[in-house]
Amino acid sequence: MDLLPLVFTSGWASGVNAYATVLLLGLLGRFGGIDGMPAALQRTDVLIAAGGLFALEFVADKIPYVDSGWDAISTAIRPTVGAILGLLLAGDASSLEQALSATIAGTTALGSHAVKSGLRLAVNTSPEPASNIVVSLAEDFSVAGAVTLAVLQPWTAFGIAAGLLGGGALLTLLLTRRVRRGYRRWRERRHQALEQP
Repeated sequence: MDLLPLVFTSGWASGVNAYATVLLLGLLGRFGGIDGMPAALQRTDVLIAAGGLFALEFVADKIPYVDSGWDAISTAIRPTVGAILGLLLAGDASSLEQALSATIAGTTALGSHAVKSGLRLAVNTSPEPASNIVVSLAEDFSVAGAVTLAVLQPWTAFGIAAGLLGGGALLTLLLTRRVRRGYRRWRERRHQALEQP
């Protein structure tokens, strides 16, 4: 496996859903016959814990506003898991390579977490709950696809993860501006309504 694209992509995936990333990497190593997968991820207790936490996140992530609270809690967790995965994936590499892997994965996880949190806040402004469910399922499938592709075709996964990170950041910026404009208009209308007798 190529280390850089695997570390980058697993970092991106961790920022979106850390528990699914750990679970998928562990399952691919244990049952998929993927060489080089850290033994720590393949342990039964790690797989059970990651599976349970993934199930909890799967439900919490579909409920409007609960998802944003979950994202706030996960701000420390997702980048940390990403950095740990980077360190584990580096394996017996030199100390410098391990440090770089942890830094790349942790930073990428923080970036994708920021994109996810920003997009989810924008989606929460929509009055119906269906958009939350659709966006959350899209995130779950993208994590599963990216992690699997990272193991099988690392450089392709790297390109997709980098594109998703950049595109997501741009989309977050555009949606944030749009939500702010809408909020300002709403405030102005409310202020005008209060001034009228």
